[in-house]
Amino acid sequence: MIGLIQRVTRASVRVGDDIVGQIGPGLLALVAVERGDTESQAARLAARIVSYRVFEDPAGRMNLSLADTGGGLLLVSQFTLAADTRKGARPSFAPAAEPETGRRLFDRLVAEARASHGPVETGRFGARMQVSLVNDGPVTFSLRVDPDVGEQGIHSV
Repeated sequence: MIGLIQRVTRASVRVGDDIVGQIGPGLLALVAVERGDTESQAARLAARIVSYRVFEDPAGRMNLSLADTGGGLLLVSQFTLAADTRKGARPSFAPAAEPETGRRLFDRLVAEARASHGPVETGRFGARMQVSLVNDGPVTFSLRVDPDVGEQGIHSV
């Protein structure tokens, strides 16, 4: 499971003419579910997103997490993050989970995030979305929770 997190001053998701999710200062997380991903990976990725320290403390160091700051979290499903781009001029989406599994695990991630962190907004799974953001820093990190491995399988890229 992959989460691309961006520290933002604001972010929103629009589907057609409707804003379906928006936050002020916090994190925008684009999330991809890969084949073989599990419920426990969704829970672990949610925990990592909320606890990953990307916000500055009074000394200017990245020592504070979303949980520490109470900022907003905008979760957006984006299967294209799972693409295999290692060769050729066209991505292969074979690594991405099938839509039913992707929706189930994305929903689990959202539920876990909401259980541990207050302000959580989402895009609309499977919809054509327009995502707007103001990246603060810019600060962007890629988090991955590998399939079928224990806690040591979590790393940032």
